[in-house]
Formats: sequence, structure tokens, C-alpha cells
Amino acid sequence: MHSSLNWTSRAISRVLRNSFSTLLETATGGGGGAAAKGATKSGAGAGSSGAPRPRFVSVVCGFAKDNLRHKYKPGKYGEDSWFKASTASADVMGVADGVGGWRSYGIDPGEFSSFLMRTCERLVQCSHFNPQRPVNLLAYSYCELMEQKKPILGSSTACVLILNRETSTVHTANIGDSGFIVVREGQVVHKSEEQQHYFNTPFQLSLPPPGHGPNVLSDSPESADTMSFPVRDGDVILIATDGVFDNVPEDLMLQVLSEVEGERDPVKLQMTANSLALMARTLSLNSEFLSPFALSARRNNIQARGGKPDDITVVLATVAM
Repeated sequence: MHSSLNWTSRAISRVLRNSFSTLLETATGGGGGAAAKGATKSGAGAGSSGAPRPRFVSVVCGFAKDNLRHKYKPGKYGEDSWFKASTASADVMGVADGVGGWRSYGIDPGEFSSFLMRTCERLVQCSHFNPQRPVNLLAYSYCELMEQKKPILGSSTACVLILNRETSTVHTANIGDSGFIVVREGQVVHKSEEQQHYFNTPFQLSLPPPGHGPNVLSDSPESADTMSFPVRDGDVILIATDGVFDNVPEDLMLQVLSEVEGERDPVKLQMTANSLALMARTLSLNSEFLSPFALSARRNNIQARGGKPDDITVVLATVAM
């Protein structure tokens, strides 16, 4: 099985490179030094102490589960949402996954997740932004959502990650089954812990319709799993929704991410993000593949096989000092 997956990974990468190489060469003038839109440039260079100040070189890719229903909108892939933001002292990125079950109540699950991420992006630029407290971004964003005159109903998981340039430290907050992994020297050195009440029912921020409160799971932002750790030049950081983690085995993911350790060319980084997103998409539609989601189901005495069709969001970054 793994040899087949490794072949699939290489094949997908080749297809993507062949398909996009001409376009990317034209866009960058044929050279690798041109800056792409996904590159984060503010705050680069040495700080006041003379020590190197890290920054993220970051890109995004994804797919909506149902491309016919969901037209592309900036910051969204179906019911998934994402954001990236920068200040002089920090780089910030996050993802949120709207809980699809609300659609049967006539509620668009993507509105909840999109509001959370758009508000987080705006709050990064506020004077009270604390680069050591990503959970504050989630808490303030959730409070604003709760205070809207026109209620934004639904639920969402969320994961936010902040690189504090002053301390070369990453601070994270994760609610539910979106998450992140950090790769260094071919190894996963940090990763988020999935938060679930029970199988396939993750922790989530919620605002249910009137009368539904007692029957709806709703977790507080303060229940987020938080971590802090130092980063090094060349570290690779993936933050993604469960459409990636439920379908791509960690060893295969590690193989793909290890190839871009230390990469500062956003074009090459974008190719890897595209490859990983397409890999997740392809495996999610494979009915014979024993996916991480299927394996988890079996551990819970549920016989399952195949991938899990879902929205897919990949935010990929490398640390550059």
C-alpha cells in the first residue's frame, strides 16, 4: 500500500509541475528570485539586537468538496476558510472548518468559519494584538460573531498559529480536528492534538438557532489546545483542515513536506502545496483506500474503508531567517 501511495505522490507532483511550469515561468519572468503573492516579506532582516528575525514564506491551496455548489471566493474553499496576516512583529495564519451538518437546517456552514477567519485577520492589525496569545484572536472573533445583529448561525473548528519574530517562537491554538504539523530534518517535531468529544465529533465553536442550544455541542475558545515552541531556519509548517489529515497518511505527508525544507522560493512552495492538496483530494475520492479516517473508524468499532470526501485547505509555510 505504501509503495503505491509513494508512486501516487510522485505522479501527482510530476503532473502538477508539468501543468504549471510554463505558467509559473511566465509569471515570474523565468527566474526563481521574483516574489510571488504568497510570500510574506514584512519584518525580514535583523532586529534591533542584530539577531536574525524570522518570517514565513507562505502559500495556500485547496478544493471545495462540491465544486458545483461552491464558487471560488477569496479566503474560502467550500465550507473551509483561511487567513494570513503580518505585522512588524509577527506572522499569523489560520484555518477554520464549518460544520456541514447545519446545511440540513438551511444554514450555510461556511459563513460561520469565514466570519471567524476574516475577523482574526482584522484583529491582527489592532493595537491590543498579543503575538503570544493566538487563543485571544479566536476568543475576540467568537465574541464579535456572537454580538452580530443578524445572527451568524453554525459551528466551526479552528486552528491559529502565530510566529513571534521577536522571540523566534511559534504559538498555537487549536479547537477540534483542524491542525498543524512542523517538519525539521525529515522528522515531525511538533504537531497539534485532535480534540474530539467522540468519534467524528470534534470540539467546535457554535452559535445554534434559538431553541437548539441544549442539543448542540459548543466549546469555549479557552478550551483550545495551546502550544509554544521555538522554530529554526528552514522549518516547514503545514496548517490544514481535516480534509487533509483524514485522507493523507502522516508518513506520506512527511515525505512531501521534507522536500521543501529550507525552501524560500514561493513558486516552488506553491507547487508542493498544490501537490499535497491534490493528493488529499484524490485519496478522499478513492473508495478502496484505507485512509486515516477509515482507520480511526475501525478503532471505534466502525467498519469503514475509503477516503473521506471533504473540503480541503492547505496553508504551507517555511521559516526564513
